[in-house]
Amino acid sequence: MVKKKLKNSLLNVKSSSFFGDIKTVGLIVDESYFSHTQLLIKELVEAGVVEGNIELLLYKSKLKNNLGSSVTRLESGYLDWKAQIKNEAVNNFLAKDFDLLVSYYDVDKAILLVATHESKAKFKVGFSAIDKRLNNLMINTNSENYKVFVQELFRYLKILNKI
Repeated sequence: MVKKKLKNSLLNVKSSSFFGDIKTVGLIVDESYFSHTQLLIKELVEAGVVEGNIELLLYKSKLKNNLGSSVTRLESGYLDWKAQIKNEAVNNFLAKDFDLLVSYYDVDKAILLVATHESKAKFKVGFSAIDKRLNNLMINTNSENYKVFVQELFRYLKILNKI
């Protein structure tokens, strides 16, 4: 039911037209399959993003409490049967007008797809394995190749005059 509602809402996706430099970055990470989030953030910082301008929305099927308080947690239980997220902290993250949203997951999960879809970010980037309608730019690699992902991301952002 949730995936059906999401699929129907993807029929109404509006393309964004973002012009300008990328300063703020929202990062949605599925730590069920990718456990190098800090290394990914380090790569983004080395590529020129100010660390203080990166915000993290973290999904993990079994959450551990060893992360800092600056991380917004995403849980499957936050998603209701109408494909709406019912958590204030997550909705606040999604309402932020990030210049760039990086959807760092390559496995379809309803909660992650809804989070990307509902984000108010100006420019969205993700993996080519995920529904093409969600992102403005898709990178063809897998989540374990975070260095390749960041290199390709910044290569295309330069081509598109986003940085």
